[in-house]
Amino acid sequence: MNLPNKLTASRFVLTVAFLIVMFSQVRFHETIALVLFCFAGVTDFLDGEIARRRKLITNFGILMDPLADKIMVCSAFIAFVGVNWLPAWMAVIVVARELAITGLRLLAASKNVVLAAEGYGKHKTISQITAIIAILVLHAYGDWGTFGEIIFGWHLGGKSWVVLFSEFAKWLAILLTFTSGCLYLWRNRALYLEDM
Repeated sequence: MNLPNKLTASRFVLTVAFLIVMFSQVRFHETIALVLFCFAGVTDFLDGEIARRRKLITNFGILMDPLADKIMVCSAFIAFVGVNWLPAWMAVIVVARELAITGLRLLAASKNVVLAAEGYGKHKTISQITAIIAILVLHAYGDWGTFGEIIFGWHLGGKSWVVLFSEFAKWLAILLTFTSGCLYLWRNRALYLEDM
C-alpha cells in the first residue's frame, strides 16, 4: 500500500477514534477530539497532493479517498447532534447531500459516465471542515486555561468571537452543502430524468 493510500486508510481509524473520544468522559475529551479531527483533515489534504505529485493514483484511492472524507464529515456532524451541539436538521442536510451525490455518481458509473468534482464541492468540503473545527474549538478552549482565554475569550458584541465565528462557519457550511448538492443534481439531471 502506497503512502497516499495509507493516509486515506488512517482517516478511517482517526474518525473512529474521534467518535470514541467525543462520547467518552475522559479529561479534555473535547481537546483530544479536536486534535484527532485536525489530523484527519491534514491527511485529507496530504493524500491527494502526494498522489498527484508522485503519480500514485490508484483505484483504491479513487474509491476510498472521497468515501473517507464523507464518513469523516458526516460522523462529526452526527456526533455534534448526539452531544447537543448542533440541530439535527443541519446534520440531515449534510448526510442527505452526500448520499444523493454518491448515488448520482454510482448511477453515472453504471452508464460509463465519469462525473468530475466541481469547485462548489471543494468549497463545501473546506467550509464543513472549518465549521467542525470551529465548533470543537468553541467547546474545548475552556480547558486551555489562560492561553485559551487570551486567544479565544475576548468578546465582540457581548459574545466571545469564537461563538460568533462558529455560528457563521456552521451556517455557511450548511448553505454551501445544500447549494452545491442542488446545483450538482440539477446540472446532471439528464442522468436520472432521461427514462422517466
